Amino acid sequence: MTDRLAQLEKMHAADPADADLPYMIAIEHGNAERFDDAIAWLDKALALDPHYHYAYFQKAKMLSELGEDDDAVAVLDRGIDQAAAANDGKALGELQELRGMLAAS
Repeated sequence: MTDRLAQLEKMHAADPADADLPYMIAIEHGNAERFDDAIAWLDKALALDPHYHYAYFQKAKMLSELGEDDDAVAVLDRGIDQAAAANDGKALGELQELRGMLAAS
């Protein structure tokens, strides 16, 4: 475990309601190609904040890394719905772009 990951997990233990911390922990796991762990942490971030648009994006990327493109597209669809409802054009565009890439593959 990296020092950064250990520090993030310690911060998460101290503030388990902060959705940013599980998101950051997930990114660390993803960078280390521990995609299952990353997905589990992204699920925690989304449980804390279902409007966390970039958690949907990252979860879809991790699922795709595992060859689960159909599941990734389903996650993106949920994220697209959330981003559209929040009128977050930037997140919506990024989610739609990734969805287009995965659906075409």
